[in-house]
Amino acid sequence: MLEATTILGYRGEGIAIIGGDGQVTFGNTVLKNNATKIRTLYGGRVLGGFAGSTADAFNLFDMFETILERKKGDLLKGVIEFSKEWRKDRYLRRLEAMMIVLNTRHIFILSGNGDVVEPEDGRIAAIGSGGNFALSAARALHRHSDLAPAELVRESLRIAGELCIYTNTNIKLLTLED
Repeated sequence: MLEATTILGYRGEGIAIIGGDGQVTFGNTVLKNNATKIRTLYGGRVLGGFAGSTADAFNLFDMFETILERKKGDLLKGVIEFSKEWRKDRYLRRLEAMMIVLNTRHIFILSGNGDVVEPEDGRIAAIGSGGNFALSAARALHRHSDLAPAELVRESLRIAGELCIYTNTNIKLLTLED
């Protein structure tokens, strides 16, 4: 498990949202409370979030965006190509890192092991040390509340931030709509 952060992606009808907390830790010390671990990719048509080392995140986001350009923004083809390249690269393969990437049609979890996982429900994915807390909260809120998607993501991350010591409640969100 990555003791790094919490990232939550949500894909609904014509909408995609990604959120992340702002805490950066080094061992048992909080280095920063307001980091941004999510970003838009491919001209604002894809969202991504990262759990792992910050320096590695920049490299992986750049690599993924280059692949998206080659694939003309096709997220499904992009994640497959990205996972092959990530797995082949001897240095990158050793990273303990994960990413969530999504648009309004697809959502995927990517890992350095070459994993490309589309959540069973095709709707909600979470990574990082607080990922299971956020995922549980998001599933419950999705089933049992009328929260708007952005509020569902924000509330789920807030719950994770109250439970996970590597996650805080300084939450940032990005949204795509058709």
